[in-house]
Amino acid sequence: MNETEKNLKNAIIAADVPAIIEAVMQISLEKRASDIHIEPHKSLVQVRLRVDGDLQILVEYPLSLHPGIVSRVKIMSNLKIDESRIPQDGRITTFVGKTEVDLRVSTLPTPNGEKVVMRVLDKSKKIPEIKSLGIVGENYERIMKALKQPNGIILTTGPTGSGKTTTLYSALSFLNATEKNILTFEDPIENQMEGLNQSQMRPDIGYAFATGLRTALRQDPDIIMVGEIRDKETIDIAIEASLTGHLVLSTIHTNSAVDTITRILNMKVPDFLLSASVNLIIAQRLAKKLCPDCRQPHPPSQNALKRIQEAFTIVPEYEGFDLSILNDPVMYMPSEHGCQSCQGLGYKGRIGIFEVLFMSLGIKDAIMKGNTATQIQEIAQKEGMVTLEQDGLIKALKGDTSFEEVYKLVKN
Repeated sequence: MNETEKNLKNAIIAADVPAIIEAVMQISLEKRASDIHIEPHKSLVQVRLRVDGDLQILVEYPLSLHPGIVSRVKIMSNLKIDESRIPQDGRITTFVGKTEVDLRVSTLPTPNGEKVVMRVLDKSKKIPEIKSLGIVGENYERIMKALKQPNGIILTTGPTGSGKTTTLYSALSFLNATEKNILTFEDPIENQMEGLNQSQMRPDIGYAFATGLRTALRQDPDIIMVGEIRDKETIDIAIEASLTGHLVLSTIHTNSAVDTITRILNMKVPDFLLSASVNLIIAQRLAKKLCPDCRQPHPPSQNALKRIQEAFTIVPEYEGFDLSILNDPVMYMPSEHGCQSCQGLGYKGRIGIFEVLFMSLGIKDAIMKGNTATQIQEIAQKEGMVTLEQDGLIKALKGDTSFEEVYKLVKN
């Protein structure tokens, strides 16, 4: 137990609400947590932190302290302290020690009291460069080519928490320049970036993504980022924007790059408009990264060998990937007890697994012919697309993550 954790225990004993909240925030930064969950149960309140995608218990405290803690969080985030019947959303900007932190706050009524979840945004962290996300080789070249286009649509796709927004911010950081007018429409604004014109959506008063996009076209934009494409109206306006000379970036919820094509067609978008407007689709997942100081090599199982053989029937171009390791592959696993560097977890940080589909002439032709998703996938792989499974396995073979982690995220 470190000094901050001792301070937290002492603050709970002393029923010092401000000290409890400050200690929880401090520990969340030390552990690189993305979210803080404060959850009331029948007999106690549990505080859990999400670290590298997984929740872990930090501390428990008596129910008698909970109303004071909820009220304190509400005051800090400008929420109504006398309203506990409905969910509320707010934001806290504060300093924890010398670190400026943004916390996105959400409250939820439960039978035992209000649950509080705080998304932690460390403002001292810089927006990562695209390559540092784990995008290399042909994937990187294709993304750079698409970002340098004057118009078209670039989409990122994947489940909630797969890092789509971070990828978009990295792309916007690359594109950000004095001579460009960049507009973003977000719900919520997770990172405030200098040089961007960022707008917060307010669906409760009718200010939704489609409304924002329509407004954007009257704001003389060069580049537009839309937080998410959820409906036909939004995709229609995004296509109109791209065809009238604008670069549009957005996210969409599908399982793979090719599935995104099917989803857009299912929104009743004509195939010729899809082919003419979409330049690139990035599917992604976030895998826990093995701690480089204590990871353990081990021979792959027969099941793993079979999976590798099946995944690499078509071998992609991949920067720094030596094909010879497929002949005698070695996998890595987390150390059972971890080390000081990873705080005993065996994993430290996360790395992206990516699939980048470039809308080549061959892909566009397949869409226009009404080819199935499977046929389009085969064409894309023959043209050099690295699949999610391949990218994950390559990173597992290089020791960045584990075989088990890859197949937890990439289900076939």
